[in-house]
Amino acid sequence: MPQSNPDCIRAPLSALQWLVEAGADEAVGDEPVNRFNHASVRSGPELLEAGASPLPLRPSAARPKNLPAQPVTPAASDGDQIGRAMEIAAACGTLAELKAALEAFEGCPLKKHATRTVFADGVPDRRILFIGEAPGREEDIAGLPFVGRAGKLLDRMLASIGLDRKSNVYITNILNWRPPSNRDPTPEEAAVCLPFLRRHIELAAPRIIVLLGAIASRHVMGRSEGIMRLRGSWLEYFVCGRMVPVMPTLHPAYLLRRPLEKRLAWRDLQAISVKIQALALLEQSAESG
Repeated sequence: MPQSNPDCIRAPLSALQWLVEAGADEAVGDEPVNRFNHASVRSGPELLEAGASPLPLRPSAARPKNLPAQPVTPAASDGDQIGRAMEIAAACGTLAELKAALEAFEGCPLKKHATRTVFADGVPDRRILFIGEAPGREEDIAGLPFVGRAGKLLDRMLASIGLDRKSNVYITNILNWRPPSNRDPTPEEAAVCLPFLRRHIELAAPRIIVLLGAIASRHVMGRSEGIMRLRGSWLEYFVCGRMVPVMPTLHPAYLLRRPLEKRLAWRDLQAISVKIQALALLEQSAESG
């Protein structure tokens, strides 16, 4: 029986190892192809004219230039929409311009299912800003934030510390369009809306911000902790060259489901009231000095 030649064995193994390291780690046909046979080497258009099926491209492979480009999917265009949102928001110099820009913006899929764009409500000049999550059914119809059951509870909460959206409070949301069935917004949906929200905060120039619920706290402050751990503690948000105090608290919709937690919300409201009074005294002192 003839002995095997070790060099003959090592040569194919070395070639196979080199192919694997080069990325050729899978077979694409049942039969080997002789690449030195001109009859078997045909360009892409010739292959298509002959009626043969082109070999599938691996996901990491570069697409040949002679094949048509794939249509852009919504997922692939998300980054462009975020960039457009940033450019549009940055160009707005007033709240009225920002509202008009949002109403004309078509880059968020939520808008296709919404009835109206929900921008804000209240008095921005008093610089007390409340930020919620997203419009619900009633808000979608009215075009205003917090007008349903949760909104009525929020109004009572504000009144308990001498606040009123008609005279000294400004209210908006992370999202300006209602998610279908009031579901939580996806990260992609929130990311498209955030440039408008950041510009909204800059133009409103608040002296205090109150975040209603975990989703508002997550997207404004970038905090992943639950609202029960965040609430009741002052954070800070940098806007217009200064740090603004931020209080995360419980969302009114949550309090409707868990009435016993209103005691925690009441503590937060008291802390907010004290902070507002302290800021007012500081501003009066600065003006008189």
